[in-house]
Formats: sequence, C-alpha cells, structure tokens
Amino acid sequence: MSKTILVTGASSGIGQATARLLAQRGFTAFGTARKPQSAQSQGVTMLALDVRSDDSVRACVAQVVAQTGRLDVLVNNAGYSLTGAAEETSVEEAKAQLETNFFGVVRMVNAVLPGMRAAGTGKIINISSLAGNTAIPFSAFYSASKFAVEGYSESLWYELRPLGIHVSLVEPGFVNTPIGEASPVAARPLPAYAATRTRMLTAFGHALAGGIPPERVAQRVLRIIESPDPGLRYRVGGQATWLPRLRSVVPWSVYAAGVRKTFAV
Repeated sequence: MSKTILVTGASSGIGQATARLLAQRGFTAFGTARKPQSAQSQGVTMLALDVRSDDSVRACVAQVVAQTGRLDVLVNNAGYSLTGAAEETSVEEAKAQLETNFFGVVRMVNAVLPGMRAAGTGKIINISSLAGNTAIPFSAFYSASKFAVEGYSESLWYELRPLGIHVSLVEPGFVNTPIGEASPVAARPLPAYAATRTRMLTAFGHALAGGIPPERVAQRVLRIIESPDPGLRYRVGGQATWLPRLRSVVPWSVYAAGVRKTFAV
C-alpha cells in the first residue's frame, strides 16, 4: 500500500520539490499552502493550511485521513525568514516568527501523533537548517526558531522511538530558493545597523543564489522515508556538513571570524 505523506509549505522551494518528488515516486502526496488554489501541484493534492491556527491544522490533517484512512509521514517544512537586527525586531514580529517556524511544527506533530500512536508506526521529518547550529546575524529570531526545532525534535526522538515512530531532522545549508526574496524585514530599522545590515543582506543573497538546489533536500527526505530505521540528523550540502564539525574543534574566535566573513559583518 502506498504511503500517505503530508508536506507543509509546498507552494515553492524545498516543500514543493519534496512533494513533487514523492508524488513521482508513487506515494500519495499531499502538499499545503495558505492559498492552495494558486500553487502549482504537478501530481500533488494541495490543501489549505495555516500552521498558526489550531483549527486549520486539525482540519487539514482530518481531510487527509478522511481521504486516505491514514497518514504515514509528516514533513514539516512551512516557514519563513525574518531579517533585521535583533534590536530592530519588535516582540510581536519575533513572536510571529516563532509562531510559524516553531509552534507550527508543534501543532502539526500534535495533530498527527494520535493516529501514528494508534498505528504503532510513522515518521516525522522536520526541515531545520544550518541556522539551527550556527546563528545567522540579522536573523536572530529565524535562528532561534531553528534552534528550538532542533531541541524539540531531539526530545521527541527519545519519546516516540518506543512507540514505533521515527523523528528526523533535515539540516540544509544554503538552498537556492525564494526564501530570501520573500523574507519580511523588521519594521523598525535603526541607523546604527544600516550599513552592516545592507552588507549582510547582499552577502546572504549571493549565498542563496549559489546554494544547492531544493531537489537535493527532497532527495534526502525521500531516503529517510524509504529507510527502515532513519537517524535523527541529516545534513545536506557542503556548509551544513563541515561547519558544525569545524565548530566543535576550532576556537570560537576562529569560527566566529569565518561566520563574520561569510555574512560581511
């Protein structure tokens, strides 16, 4: 029987590439978007979902189960990147970032777990980031959201393994997606940060343009789904592979100098 898989945030980028690849491989793939009617599906059934809303999350999962009778794999990908200095970012903007990127994951997991526990099987794949290991300057709350996903997922791994449910994190480095173009900027810019912020955003844009294609991340998700006993962490791309290793062996001053150079700060 074909596995039923739900991929959040599938209107573009990593989510879209993942949902399309899974559909091509014969899985019953559902993708989500806040405006599914405008998303390009290509074999993927698109559903409406706002991960900030408990009601929307419950309705989306219920719709999948009503159509297929089961939900085998959840891929949590929905999210966005808020840019701006930490001081420039209001508490309301910071809360909104965490509401989508972190609590959205929590809502989705809580919605699928009763069915997976009853079945005694299931996989939860959370799309994290290199930013969950190495904070990005002028993206303090995006980085915080990914650090939070990392800790949450690691705890879940311990809790759900005895129940037959696997939890995995996918940690890409720079990926060539529209996330940079779509990133909202903190609404309260301060002159003290203007020059550095401008340099950082330019450097960040160049890094994304030279990043790996989202299809590389989708391939890793596919391998996790096909694995009988997947691990917790999967790093995708050169930076995501060697930077965390480097961080663990070199002095902080050396590592931080490299980060500052990368982001022109």
